[in-house]
Amino acid sequence: MKDVRHSTCALDCPDACSILVTIDQGRATHLRGNPNHSVTQGFLCGKVARYLDRQYHPDRLQYPLRRTGPKGQGQFTRISWDEALDEIVTNLKALAAQYGPESILPYSYAGTMGYLQGGSMDRRFFHRLGASRLDRTICASAGAAGFMEAYGIRLGTPPQQFAESKYIIAWGANILTTNVHLWPFIVEARRRGAKLVVIDPVVTKVASLADWHLMPYPGSDLALALGLMHVLFRDGLDRYPGDTASLRRRAAEFPPERVAELTGIPADQIETLAREYATTRPAAIRLNYGVQRSERGGKAVRAISLLPALCGYWDERGGGLQLTTSGAFDINREALERPDLGPPARTLNMSVLGKALTEVNDPPVKALIVYNSNPGAIAPNQALVRQGLSREDLFTVVLDHFQTDTADYADIVLPATTFLEHTDLYMAYGHYDLQLARPAVEPPGEARPNVEIFRALAQRMGFTDPCFADSSDEMIRQLLNSGSPRLQGITLERLEQEHAVPLNMPDLPMAGRPVDMDAATLDYTPPRESRLGREHPFPLELVSSKNHDSLNSTFGLHAATDAQTAVLQLHPEDAAARGISDGEEVEVFNHRGKVRLKAKVGATVRPGVVRAPSVRWARQAPDGFNVNVLISDRLTDIGGGPCFYNCLVEVRRCGA
Repeated sequence: MKDVRHSTCALDCPDACSILVTIDQGRATHLRGNPNHSVTQGFLCGKVARYLDRQYHPDRLQYPLRRTGPKGQGQFTRISWDEALDEIVTNLKALAAQYGPESILPYSYAGTMGYLQGGSMDRRFFHRLGASRLDRTICASAGAAGFMEAYGIRLGTPPQQFAESKYIIAWGANILTTNVHLWPFIVEARRRGAKLVVIDPVVTKVASLADWHLMPYPGSDLALALGLMHVLFRDGLDRYPGDTASLRRRAAEFPPERVAELTGIPADQIETLAREYATTRPAAIRLNYGVQRSERGGKAVRAISLLPALCGYWDERGGGLQLTTSGAFDINREALERPDLGPPARTLNMSVLGKALTEVNDPPVKALIVYNSNPGAIAPNQALVRQGLSREDLFTVVLDHFQTDTADYADIVLPATTFLEHTDLYMAYGHYDLQLARPAVEPPGEARPNVEIFRALAQRMGFTDPCFADSSDEMIRQLLNSGSPRLQGITLERLEQEHAVPLNMPDLPMAGRPVDMDAATLDYTPPRESRLGREHPFPLELVSSKNHDSLNSTFGLHAATDAQTAVLQLHPEDAAARGISDGEEVEVFNHRGKVRLKAKVGATVRPGVVRAPSVRWARQAPDGFNVNVLISDRLTDIGGGPCFYNCLVEVRRCGA
């Protein structure tokens, strides 16, 4: 008998879709978007619409594994859960006794966006253990720091209000690939006469549909924002009532002619963009995290986020900006994660994992516990990460659904459940709904939720604190008990009944917010690894932005995804100069490494820029590496994030 159950997409995407799951004899047979959800609106992205292929893939991990061969070879044998947990605990106890508990490092990110499986019992376990803490910077930290510098809170324009905009700028935001549920609201705005402008160094899917596409040099967004401000101030188009003297002085240093040299965008287009943005009311900016993956990325986000304040758009429906809505979810994180269980510990930045595993001492990292992430594929400076993971004296545990690039280096691999198989509560960073999901299907084999895995480890470690016995429902009640007016009236019982509950938010979430207009730190110089930078040993700027049918490395095992992430896009001028034909195998290289890809020649990038869609599973590549072997682990100006999109390379025909 068929049944329909509610779930929520747990993947790292702003949309956090409400899903209806068709169940037939205990098996999920169809996923569709919930038509009653105001943002999901009855459809799913192509990736999640096909998620059941992943859910029931024959290579799905179902049992604990122990390594039997050299690290990196992926040779394992099945063991029992008791054997696996005992081996993990024996090693952690021994390493903590010999080197101190800070020799143990957790490594996780947003493989699930659920509060419970993403950051509850695991945090309690590592805090009680006294392990090193992880600065989770790999995706959004630089942009978050920039926005916080400007406003002190992370809120933004609700997606539904984009339908009321008259002028929409997608800045570093490939909406059709990474935020598709915003698109219907933009379509409605355009039906009413709105103009869509895209700012992106690549001709993305959304750029191909825009009214106007500007292609700046990678990492030059801060200069462009200052150039727009120059025109706003010069022509009296600003409306901010407070003190802007500092910002005026800084913007005066960036006239359109200078900004044209820094960005590659003609001066007259900078003038036009500034005037149209300021006078076509209301105007909204969808700013995505691509902007902040450069050396000046955090400050670029800060500068761009000041534009709606300068023009008074936060006070108008259909105006403003959305980077994230995550700051609205005022959960009781202290109760959920319990940092009080252990003493303060050192913090290591996940974006420099290679250095953490090869250079850090006092104490050295002797154990690595990886879950909700695949650093062997997604971390920058891949060769150094690989060197660290290869250490025979590094005890590594990986929790995952599949044997990933990282799992190949593990000593113990544990099978984890998917979002269709466990209870969780979900925030969103693209809308303001809190959502509850219960298990829709049983997990395969012996797969377990992260919550239960870390609970079992805590018990074996002898941690008797009552919080390790908390059920999932008890933890949900604890995190909802924050005292925030945004959560008032939202209970587990209400979530159980309604599935998705909107936060108590004002119609204009950012209206009247104080703004820091001090521009002392907003000065722009080109990133060191760029065409205008100080380090220029290679001639081409590499952008490794998201692949349309991937979500980080989540879908990397599929053959179609592997093919889509095995290409390098080149402009015809750059290809001709190197004798490269479309479809030809090429080698992309710099002083950090090299990777083989297939040339895709066309005008999807400007001359001097190449693009390799991310993230390919390195274990499926012919040379065992993906594009992250080329990326430095240099950090952003603020926020400690990675500079994925400031990377210089050269390209040659294979065998040349």
